[in-house]
Amino acid sequence: MTTDRAPRANDAGSATPAAPVATRTACLWVPDWPVVAALVVAGLGPEVPAAVTGGPGGRIIAVSAPARSAGVRRGMRRREAQGRCPDLQLWPADDARDAREFEPVAVAAETVVSGLEIARPGLLLLPSGGAARYHGSEHDLARELTEQVAVRTGHECQVGVADGYLAAVLAARDDAVVPPGASRDYLAPRPAAVLVHARPGDRTLTELVDLWRRLGVRTLADLAALPDAAVAARFGDLGVWAQRLARGQDVRPPARRRLAEDLTVTEELDPPAHRVDVATFAARRLAEHLHDDLGRRGLACGRLRITARAVDPVTGEARTLERLWRTDDTLGGLSAARITDRVRWQLEGWLTASSLGQGEAPAPIAGLTLAAEEVAPAGALQPRLWGPGAGEDLRARRAVERVQALLGGDAVLTVRLQGGRDPRDRVQLVPYGEQVPPERDPDRPWPGALPPPAPSVVLPEPVPARVLDAAGRPVVVGVRLATSGDPAVVEVPAAGATAVEALVGRHAVTGWAGPWPVAERWWTPGGKRRVFLQVVTDLPGDVGLLLSASSGTWVLEAVYD
Repeated sequence: MTTDRAPRANDAGSATPAAPVATRTACLWVPDWPVVAALVVAGLGPEVPAAVTGGPGGRIIAVSAPARSAGVRRGMRRREAQGRCPDLQLWPADDARDAREFEPVAVAAETVVSGLEIARPGLLLLPSGGAARYHGSEHDLARELTEQVAVRTGHECQVGVADGYLAAVLAARDDAVVPPGASRDYLAPRPAAVLVHARPGDRTLTELVDLWRRLGVRTLADLAALPDAAVAARFGDLGVWAQRLARGQDVRPPARRRLAEDLTVTEELDPPAHRVDVATFAARRLAEHLHDDLGRRGLACGRLRITARAVDPVTGEARTLERLWRTDDTLGGLSAARITDRVRWQLEGWLTASSLGQGEAPAPIAGLTLAAEEVAPAGALQPRLWGPGAGEDLRARRAVERVQALLGGDAVLTVRLQGGRDPRDRVQLVPYGEQVPPERDPDRPWPGALPPPAPSVVLPEPVPARVLDAAGRPVVVGVRLATSGDPAVVEVPAAGATAVEALVGRHAVTGWAGPWPVAERWWTPGGKRRVFLQVVTDLPGDVGLLLSASSGTWVLEAVYD
């Protein structure tokens, strides 16, 4: 097996590493992929306004075109987004869903170009040299890729070709082909903030770009013009990596070498695995062995090749499935858990019908092989001083497991969503690390359930509250759901609960919705009859509150961000 041998994107072996030569790269990009994948799973069409939430505060991180037309933007709070687009469909971020549903796109692209590489779900990198000559030109290659993806998957994509990784990614967003040798000029006038497209979600890179803006380094041309030694000394390896991209260079040189035999790990599955969880159990062992082998040799890998041997359930004929993932964890390398995640995502893509043709049954996996490619000395990968790259995730898991060993498995609980009508019922506490089935199926219909978006904070126990109208009289909800007056004030008495200390007091209501009833098992002695009310207060940030009333008594249930 051949593989690229190269320093990673932020080599720390020297202050001024040699700049790799840029190669012609084609980039296939499906806009708004997290939303597209969520719509596919939900069985909805692209005309539905939709968004995906994630990150701190559960803000919007991906938006569909119809939602953008309605004014929804990334970074918005969920409540604000739904205020602009009441029909907005919201889903939480799900890396496994994105990777699984992206497999048909990769299969479609592979009918045009072999040897593709998944940079992340929604973004493919492909060698353009030989494929462009075969199809006639780089423009013909881009057109063929776009057509094949549209015909085979129904998704619209854009293809760009340029010298170097960043230029190819931006060319795909522009649906353009940059002439050979022109990538640096193509990148020069762009703001330095476009570097985030090379590594979305990297907060360290975002903070560095903001620092450059305050220092007057506003465009990629400004960054490219800085002295190499000064960038390395002042901004470290991440700055060197960003400057290489700003100059239209690749972050890895094209030298190739043959991998050592023991950097490939293989396991046969007998009997073949029909389910993802069974195959993932074997993949976890392989990931740990591969990670240990790399650690003993003092190496880290830049790419992970996943190969599976699938057996046709009817004919018994074996076929090979293979996919190359760009790991690009440039500031900390891959852990065994991260390797396992990528393998699990890929297995879900291979073992689900959504990635297969019409009438084709998933083939069980009879063998798995993991290969570390594009290796570099581990010492060249300088870990972060803080954050996940510094090992915080691993240390946290070890600490949790240590507590479980001392106090028992049930002493450490984690949160999982389940079915239910109010926010408290939808939370299930399960022992950390255990796969416990939900008590109530979240996929079943729940008439009367709280409409999205969900609150950001659910109080451990409801807190007494008062809802008053403009005249100071208590607001009462009648049997026909008519309120005795419009809510004007919400009072939260001092209850000594830490979770609501900031909410204690008298707050004016600036907006409200409801009430709506929820009657659960009303025919039994323990049944509940409640009405819910949503209000927006004058607290800083327009904090929203979820209140419920039963037998004329109001309580505060949850808080919206």
